[in-house]
Amino acid sequence: MREQSGRSLIEMIGVLALGGIITAAAINMYRSIDQRQKRLIASEAIHQIVRDTKTLLEYSGYTPVSVEFLIKSGALHDNKAPAGSDDWTITSSIDGTEFSVNLFGLTFEECTYFATKKMDWLTKITVNGYDGSASYCLKTGDNKISFFAQ
Repeated sequence: MREQSGRSLIEMIGVLALGGIITAAAINMYRSIDQRQKRLIASEAIHQIVRDTKTLLEYSGYTPVSVEFLIKSGALHDNKAPAGSDDWTITSSIDGTEFSVNLFGLTFEECTYFATKKMDWLTKITVNGYDGSASYCLKTGDNKISFFAQ
């Protein structure tokens, strides 16, 4: 009797299953890294907006702040929000000593990230109108975070 060489069907299915598991893990890792990178970029963009707004307020004195004002002054290139939906605002206090960058439409994961991230350049964070705690983040994905600075 002659011996046959080659792989059995069971061995091939095992190799394909192993390949599928490795591919799924790689895709999951890529998504995680991509999400982390987007959040870091958004954090830096918010910090830059706060720095530019402070500079403009120090230079021109108290002016009602808005996204449109920052675009006209050249501090922002467009009205695209750093995170969440593109519906976002910048508001200032009545006395002009404090302003906030307000992001809307954040996912639960984005909300949790920003609520727990320590940013020493901020005076306060509010989550859905409450003092900054990740416990106020909604799972529905319609969260609002306000970053306050002086």
